[in-house]
Amino acid sequence: MATNGVQQPLLNGGGHSADAIQQKPRNAVKRFRRCRTAPASDPASEEPRPPPRPDNAGATASAKIVFESGRPSFRLVGLLLLAYLLAGTAAFYLAMDHLSGHRSGSRALDALYFCVVTMTTVGYGDLVPSSDAAKLLASAFSFAGVAVVGTFLSKSADYLVEKQESLLFRAVHASAAHPARARLRATEAANRTRYKLYATAVLLAASVASGTLFLWKAEGMRPVDAFYCVCATVTTLGYGDRSFTSLAGRAFAVVWITVSTVVVALFFLYVAELYAERRQRQLARWVLTRRTTSADLEAADMDGDQRVGAAEFVLFKLKELGKISQEDISEFLEEFDRLDVDHSGTLSPSDLAAAQPTA
Repeated sequence: MATNGVQQPLLNGGGHSADAIQQKPRNAVKRFRRCRTAPASDPASEEPRPPPRPDNAGATASAKIVFESGRPSFRLVGLLLLAYLLAGTAAFYLAMDHLSGHRSGSRALDALYFCVVTMTTVGYGDLVPSSDAAKLLASAFSFAGVAVVGTFLSKSADYLVEKQESLLFRAVHASAAHPARARLRATEAANRTRYKLYATAVLLAASVASGTLFLWKAEGMRPVDAFYCVCATVTTLGYGDRSFTSLAGRAFAVVWITVSTVVVALFFLYVAELYAERRQRQLARWVLTRRTTSADLEAADMDGDQRVGAAEFVLFKLKELGKISQEDISEFLEEFDRLDVDHSGTLSPSDLAAAQPTA
């Protein structure tokens, strides 16, 4: 990782590499420059900037809408879940005569119960489609249920990635003048994740205990069989030899199965988050504290001029952190070359006007 795949030396005389960087001509045209409009790490050092143009504001708003539309919120996921349950209950209520198996005595409740065990992929087998039409309907709702659950897990994964990006930003930009404060913030972040994990573990234990107790008392199962059925349910195995059969049992199962499967997913999400945060902190600490070598300068010299500028060094560090790849950098450079119409090595309003003519 230190050499980033560079095999041949690019900087001769490693002992003079620092002098070579300091003696770089300031008026040389470089592919990498410090952008004056980029946010500085120190607010006091920021240069005055003109107010954003209306077209830039519109472009920013459009980009925000595009990115937000690709990541549905938990509220939207909840609406999708509600729509799925309502449509599934109505469809299976009408097709209940085409389902075979044990009935609880309530047609609507059986339809909702069958919809829930289909969505959560539990599939006990106590209610199964018996006609071709019911089988096709169940097939459609099984895929829809997997899509709803997959959307929830995708949103959870987005949440996990955003948490890691925020953690890396805090770790990289922690003030060196206040190391105790930086350590305190890192400890608080780790404790928050740990507390969420503990709270979810308590909810999981309560879910398993309540399900076991209900199956034991209300469904008349032996304690071992009740616990076995609960474990097969929350892990979505659903062997089918044990299930909820009574009217009260299926009413309880509609809520309990949905909640318990979500709690299990959140528990393992927080386990992954805690592990990922620990790995990210270790990576950020290694990148920030390790000694820069001549091999690092060779890898950071992206334009091959045997000198490393500030922008090149920052890109190299971002690559070490895994925040950007060489392919991303190449795509950005291609976009820069396309916009740099006069080939001056800088972008100006005239370049943008020539490269992006208005209709």
